[in-house]
Amino acid sequence: MQPFDAQPKPLGNGSGDDDTGGPAGTADPGGGGADATAGGEAHGGGERLLAALLDGMEAGFAAFDDEGVVTHWNAEATRILGWTADDAIGRHGFSGWAARAADAVETEERLRRVMGSPGRHVHEFALLTKDGHRVLVRTQSVAVPGPDGRPAGVYCAFSEVHAQIELERSIALSEALFAGASWGVVLIDADLRPAVANPTAARMLRTGRDEVLGRPLGNLLTQGVEELENALQHVLAEGAPPATTDLWVALRADPEGRRRCWRCGFVRLGSPLGEEPAPLGVGWLFIDITRQKTAETEGAQVRFRYQQLHRADRAAAECGGALEAAALHLDFALAGFADHALLDLADDAERLIRIAATPAGEPGPCRLLPDSAESGIPVGYPAAHPALQALERIGTVRTSYGPEGPEDRAAGAGPDAWAAARRWPSGTAHGLVTVLRSRGRTVGALTFLRGPGRRLFDRADAAYAEDVAARVAMALDLAGLAGER
Repeated sequence: MQPFDAQPKPLGNGSGDDDTGGPAGTADPGGGGADATAGGEAHGGGERLLAALLDGMEAGFAAFDDEGVVTHWNAEATRILGWTADDAIGRHGFSGWAARAADAVETEERLRRVMGSPGRHVHEFALLTKDGHRVLVRTQSVAVPGPDGRPAGVYCAFSEVHAQIELERSIALSEALFAGASWGVVLIDADLRPAVANPTAARMLRTGRDEVLGRPLGNLLTQGVEELENALQHVLAEGAPPATTDLWVALRADPEGRRRCWRCGFVRLGSPLGEEPAPLGVGWLFIDITRQKTAETEGAQVRFRYQQLHRADRAAAECGGALEAAALHLDFALAGFADHALLDLADDAERLIRIAATPAGEPGPCRLLPDSAESGIPVGYPAAHPALQALERIGTVRTSYGPEGPEDRAAGAGPDAWAAARRWPSGTAHGLVTVLRSRGRTVGALTFLRGPGRRLFDRADAAYAEDVAARVAMALDLAGLAGER
């Protein structure tokens, strides 16, 4: 094996004359001199190419002939150990310069065994730097066959053990994330399409690991797609955000269309081989926190609502009349809860008389209807109206517009017709009616209404409405409007 920095030998026998017996430098009549010159240039070019390749390696490289003499030594080996190619090439093994005597014997013995066995071998050697420091390196060694097929030497690529361990840790981390991580992990390419997904991510997306690859995100999610794509584009352009992001999504594979909250983290992936950082994609990590987020939202909602009740109690204490205090309670209750409120008083004949209401158009404060209680004119609710059901059950009734219902389907009623049939403002889609009770007597009915852009009333809403109704019923009783029933 010839050292890569040696110059190619000149053609000829070295006596100054060429093979034809003429003086050196005379042209070969048959053109052989020109061919030899071209061959020499090609040989020199190959040596220079080999030198460039070896010096461009990211690992140290050393080669030995069958006698154990160093024949090649690249720039990375110089960086790791400090010994230059001039220092290394031509030395026999590492003994006396790049390794301590006790270490050199074992090192050379391992290299000799490599020449006699096929395949790649991995070893760890303790070598010495030029300034005398001991360095542990990990080597990969392979025998080099000669022209006759027998081992002619051995080469080894090596790097510092701690650098190799860092690489192995990175690979192990990647494998762990894609094998059994509790977070979903998806690699998104620059076209915002999944390139790799781990089992957890496939399970959360309700699809297979292979089925998710290459598909647009809109084929996986019905809600939250725009927010997710905006986040991915931001990461590609600006880098990862400093904190995680909570996204509400709905899966296309979920027939019920339930919304889920995923806590998402993003990492921009860049190539370490480019001269300038070019993003290869985004690592998207996410975990389902729907229960936690729902609990937090419900807790915040409960705190806000009962703060409103407390504020309403304090404000009602300053009112000049009990009926005014009842309307004030409704104004506080509407905040973040409903669009409209209707307050109906029950007479002795179990008819409901409207005494206060919010405006029928845009939402506004609850207004008292002067002299309505004295007029005794009932609202005229049809039979089976939710307000009459609430009086009959002495409880709370919830209802929502649904064209699949038998009555609405038979009548072909739209949402406005559905609301008008119940004598509710146009645009109503959800209603909640609760009975007003004070001192064991039914005082009336309280109705809260929501538009189609809001969710339907649930049990927590019913509990809050009943708390408001208890305060309103007490105010009506104090105003002397409670009947003797």
